[in-house]
Amino acid sequence: KHNYLVGKRDDLVPTLREAFYIARTGRPGPVLVDLPKDLMSGQLVYPEKKPIRMQNYQPTYEPHIGQIAKACRHILKSRKPVLYVGGGVILSDASKALEELAINLQIPVTMTLMGLGAFPGTHPLSMGMLGMHGSYAANMAVAQSDLLIAVGARFDDRVTGKLEEFACNAKIIHIDIDPTSISKNVKVDVPIVADCQYALTAINSWFAKEPGINIKEEAAQHEPWLETIREWSAKYPMTYKDEGELIKPQYVVEMLDKLTGGDAIITTEVGQNQMWTAQFFKFNKPRNFVTSGGLGTMGFGLPAAIGAQMAFPDRLVIDVAGDGSIQMNIQELATARQYNCPVKIAILNNSYLGMVRQWQELFYDKRYASTVMETTPDFVKLAEAYGAVGLRATKKSEVVPVIKKALKTKNIVIMDFRVVREEKVYPMVPAGKATTEMLLV
Repeated sequence: KHNYLVGKRDDLVPTLREAFYIARTGRPGPVLVDLPKDLMSGQLVYPEKKPIRMQNYQPTYEPHIGQIAKACRHILKSRKPVLYVGGGVILSDASKALEELAINLQIPVTMTLMGLGAFPGTHPLSMGMLGMHGSYAANMAVAQSDLLIAVGARFDDRVTGKLEEFACNAKIIHIDIDPTSISKNVKVDVPIVADCQYALTAINSWFAKEPGINIKEEAAQHEPWLETIREWSAKYPMTYKDEGELIKPQYVVEMLDKLTGGDAIITTEVGQNQMWTAQFFKFNKPRNFVTSGGLGTMGFGLPAAIGAQMAFPDRLVIDVAGDGSIQMNIQELATARQYNCPVKIAILNNSYLGMVRQWQELFYDKRYASTVMETTPDFVKLAEAYGAVGLRATKKSEVVPVIKKALKTKNIVIMDFRVVREEKVYPMVPAGKATTEMLLV
């Protein structure tokens, strides 16, 4: 987001204060502070703390009231609205304002990978995730909507698919704190540069105060649209084929959700494990899902779980992993052990780099290369070597007992689930295709 080279010792503290201010405000992002070696070996007098004022950096938090009114009038005209919600809603603590808008006006909600938990996943208005591995209902609703309300989202390619066919019949309202994100990938009709919480609160206030508006009557106008979405969800639910005693990875995630009551901080690695978690764990609260979205960094989940456990020592923290990705940073089990972080690790073990293999099978004529994990270690023995507990399930009937035992154990636990090897993540939108061109189960 910004960078500094500190040349003088007296500039160090003011620079660090500015760096943290820039990193945390507006759209959060990393700031580099480059410190020369000689500066690190000297002494300085800690200066008095002063308010930070930066002439060239002043994030906009409050929305323009005229744009709010314009957006609200579009909502009143709409009969097929969709709320498209990204991670910006979570970062701005705007979930309550989002719920108020969605529930009062009965507007269906779909979330990006980074937006999961911004709106309760079990709520009837939730369509789950949209995009490449999103639900059928969410992708169809966006495609057929007449109004798309994007809140704290950036229209990335995993969401939009073929740009020319993304929400092509809809007016688009885009709320984002970063002005460079607006109309960057998709042209919008009503831009609102503001903090998501401020903007959603202003929209809710407008509907509450504007004379002559009956909220219940406006909400009732959306019932035919909601019925259509319910029909899509019933016809093409997020599902998988049961194979008796063989362990489906989706089933493992479902059981993690059920046996924790959804009350856990879930981290993931990157790959199929990440997508199955996004699809089958119903996140009802913000900040309960910690994953690497934009960068897609393999090895992210275990260090993230350790960090979450240290921040919330009394919470249950589970890393859902693949047997490939977990090995990128599995040495951090030593860190977890040293700092008494009793994280639980659920490995969906198929002895493949599964997501890459899926692409090779579907789009590269089964030309498999470097995706078979022939030297996968014994994760149970590896857990024990680190002083943790190792458990294994090789058939479906063992999944629930393994999870229950892990949840009762106060130590670090690795759960090694030997899942169906060739299982794929569906729905799937092939690269370059419209989001309505889904490959289904």
